Amino acid sequence: MGVVYGLLAAIIFGANGSLVKVVMSAGLTAGQVTQFRTLGTAILAGAVMLAIDRSAFRLTRRQVGAMALLGVAGIAVLQWSYAMSIARLPVGIALLFEYLSVLIVALVALLVYREHVHARIWVAIGLVLGGLAVVAEVWHSSLDGLGVLFGLVAAVTLAFYLLAGERLASATSPLAVAFFTSAFATGAWAFLSGWWEIDPAVFGEDVSLGGALEAVELPLWIPLLVVVAGGTFLPMVLSFAALVRLRATTAGILASSEVVFAFVVAWLWLGEALTPVQIVGAAIVLVGIVLAQTARPGSVVDADLALPPTGSIPVAGPGAR
Repeated sequence: MGVVYGLLAAIIFGANGSLVKVVMSAGLTAGQVTQFRTLGTAILAGAVMLAIDRSAFRLTRRQVGAMALLGVAGIAVLQWSYAMSIARLPVGIALLFEYLSVLIVALVALLVYREHVHARIWVAIGLVLGGLAVVAEVWHSSLDGLGVLFGLVAAVTLAFYLLAGERLASATSPLAVAFFTSAFATGAWAFLSGWWEIDPAVFGEDVSLGGALEAVELPLWIPLLVVVAGGTFLPMVLSFAALVRLRATTAGILASSEVVFAFVVAWLWLGEALTPVQIVGAAIVLVGIVLAQTARPGSVVDADLALPPTGSIPVAGPGAR
């Protein structure tokens, strides 16, 4: 189930990149889009928790601090740097830089947490990164230096998201992590996003979906709502659910398949057909992901962060920590 959750999150996140570009093309900045994504996720996750598991709102003081750190560094900065990167680079290239995080996660697990990292994980990381480079056809790209910098920031913050999210989601619940981290991220962006500069009338203005859907025009609030609910809240909860069941290293490798799905969506939606070389690259990525699944170790929850299991969202299960 961890693999299923991880792949579903990757598919949705991959499809979401193109829609984020559509929303920003209507005049919203990366910071403003990030503000709406984190605020909407906090509202939705909080509403679900109120309905099914109010006890999940109870955290220890240490857990609150950890949620705040993950919310600011692993959610707010991650989503902002990713949005800034895709504003300057093709979506696939931006994602390629972001998913250098799979290498960072493995190095941190080995050098900081002193975890055993199976040799096959290193091979899988090499296959995934090499395959992503082929899919993105980096040799054909004229790279914007600032876009590359934002992509590298996204890589570091995504690595932190995976490593910290693994421990917090295992100790509480995916919904609780999504709610608290998004709430703290929203608070951080409230002073930086410039939401007060938005003319409310812009939400009612029509925006073209572009590409094969260029003739389709919708009020901006509709694609923005899809970005928030379908493209942020849902895959975020799924990704934390995957982290309950998988190591951060393996979950990161699974998440990297987002690049492949992003290109498939661009092909179907924007008419950007995959070349034979890109198809080979996608196959290499999938081989790396499958290889990673054959080297999946167990792990241990930080006892100081743990809470008793509560509510109908499981905090543990077969293979969970």
